[in-house]
Amino acid sequence: MSTKPFQFKRFTIHQDKCAMKIGTDGVLLPCWIPKNIISKSKEILDIGTGTGLIALILAQRTNNNPTINIEALEIDEQAAYQAKENFDKSIWHNQLKVINKSLNDYYSPKKYDLIVSNPPYFENSLKSEKNNKNLARHTDSLSFEQLISKSSELQLNNGYLALVTPFTSNEKIISIALKNNYQLINHCKVKPKPEKTPKRSLLLFQKTNSDTTKVITELIIEDKGRHQYSDEYINLTKEFYLKM
Repeated sequence: MSTKPFQFKRFTIHQDKCAMKIGTDGVLLPCWIPKNIISKSKEILDIGTGTGLIALILAQRTNNNPTINIEALEIDEQAAYQAKENFDKSIWHNQLKVINKSLNDYYSPKKYDLIVSNPPYFENSLKSEKNNKNLARHTDSLSFEQLISKSSELQLNNGYLALVTPFTSNEKIISIALKNNYQLINHCKVKPKPEKTPKRSLLLFQKTNSDTTKVITELIIEDKGRHQYSDEYINLTKEFYLKM
């Protein structure tokens, strides 16, 4: 993956100090979260921010509302430093804050309306020789159980948890969420191409004991060939990418 800066329409992501570079998952999740949920969330937490991409897209979607605060948690020191650099150079720097801690060691006196995460998702798989890449990619540093139970502790009642996850882990993640007082309200199955099986899921949970209506949708990234993006994907991301 490239270490060069990635230019979006309204901000730049420097990524040379981060193990995980800009990818589709990190763009899709914050673009997909419903606008009304973002606009009514006064306190937002991005778990495992990496370059700060998800937090920056969310900041852009707040329409410069200074009353919406976005905190970005990052365990890796170099990645946290780079996320702060990216935040400081953006026009939303007053809304954004980096916290260099692991989720398991993080305690907050306030509760969050919206928690988002593109978490580590490799389980029992071959690891890199680079420890920072293992932290970013493997569940050893943050299991699904730890992510969801800790999110529930930090979340306001009726708040929202949004995740991008491997499609094959859906049943496990949804089961864990239910045990932590979350109800699944939206599940988007993400296919790389029309003929392929889903590779990722976008999952939106609400922390509530009440029954909720679940919406299931499907998103295809490329529908006519390599780098020939679907209309739906273009419409979802067009406010951010320079070119599609």
